[in-house]
Amino acid sequence: MLNDRLKELDQMRGVNNMATVLVIGSGAREHAMCRQLRHSSQVTEVFCAPGNPGMTYDGITCVAIEELDFAGLVAFAQHHHVDLTVVGPELPLQRGAVDAFEAAGLRVFGPNRQAAALEGSKKFAKQIMAHAGVPTGRYQSYTDEQTALAALNDQTFPLVIKANGLAAGKGVVIAQDRDEAAATVHQMLGEHEFSTTEIIFEEFLVGQEFSFMAFVSGDQIVPMPLAQDHKAAYDGDKGPNTGGMGAYSPLPQFEAGLSDQCLTSILRPVVTAMADNGTPFTGILYAGLIMTAQGPKVIEFNVRFGDPETAVVLPQLKSDFYQLLVDLLDHQPVTAQWQTAATYLGVVVSSATYPQASGHGADLTRFTQLPAGLHCNFAGAAEDDGQLVSHGGRILCLTTQAADIVAAQDKIYAWLDAQTLPGLRYRHDIGNKGVK
Repeated sequence: MLNDRLKELDQMRGVNNMATVLVIGSGAREHAMCRQLRHSSQVTEVFCAPGNPGMTYDGITCVAIEELDFAGLVAFAQHHHVDLTVVGPELPLQRGAVDAFEAAGLRVFGPNRQAAALEGSKKFAKQIMAHAGVPTGRYQSYTDEQTALAALNDQTFPLVIKANGLAAGKGVVIAQDRDEAAATVHQMLGEHEFSTTEIIFEEFLVGQEFSFMAFVSGDQIVPMPLAQDHKAAYDGDKGPNTGGMGAYSPLPQFEAGLSDQCLTSILRPVVTAMADNGTPFTGILYAGLIMTAQGPKVIEFNVRFGDPETAVVLPQLKSDFYQLLVDLLDHQPVTAQWQTAATYLGVVVSSATYPQASGHGADLTRFTQLPAGLHCNFAGAAEDDGQLVSHGGRILCLTTQAADIVAAQDKIYAWLDAQTLPGLRYRHDIGNKGVK
């Protein structure tokens, strides 16, 4: 059936001269990207590789090609005349997905492998920030366990310890004392639990964290609304770090000029520094920031849409998403239009054992039959005898919009709290930091 559908789409494209788009990835972030692309009047079809079965409820065509199978992805894009490919997750970017598509002469949006090191190497990111003169925490890097343990004698606590590489948002530990720090050093460098051979000791910064994402191409930077995600596993910011348990946007607790300030003092200098370094940046630049007593400082950079932030930021875009990306790649001037009247809020539903372990088999049918005003971006979803079930750690992100944070919370939690969700859980306080 999929082959028949692909032939039909190819014929439609030939007649109507409409665009087809391929999104690489399988999570809630990619679901949100696909949905936004489908809103474009120019787009006939959105493919997602490999996608997940939950996406099909929004008319997204999933393609059984893994996100690191670059040869297979390029061949698919060539055969089906894909007009634009967008890479969602960090790992394909780190491994060179964009390089593979560019080498084949295909239009693709995202940073190449060299530029993706801004996320893949915490040390490289710190070096770029130093060159750019942007505010960030002090740091030291270590590759040897014994040297790192000895250096703990000179540290103040809490101390942030990061694996120098990708760890799906979980390679960060805030050690409260020397004993916890020593155990973390041993995990990361001795047992290599986070698949790293280098770690970073970083100054612990105090303040509210927030996310600032922007579209970047050449010297053009198109900022998105600010968002705040919730990394800790449990209510009240308790428990281990996760990939994110929910998010909301915009952020009423901060002054209106904060976005412009961060664009001027952080994003633009970093984009310039990347070009100076010989690694010019094209794609989504994500700044993980913290508002300290001295002003905003950088915690980390990512080189792709945040997850779950994308679920609450991208739906605010009133401009044509497809045209925006194409114009950026063609170096045409872009002015994006964003909504300003509502608050968008998303709650991640995860396996009850996440992040320590994944879960499988929980019935997700109710999330395909939502009341008006609620939307679902699926991530860890699979099919079992035709039924949509959970399969993974973070299962989905449920989103809504309302006039303010409290109204959005009331809407989303009234429905969630009325459900019986064996094997699943969620935080009950998403958005609380923005409530005055």
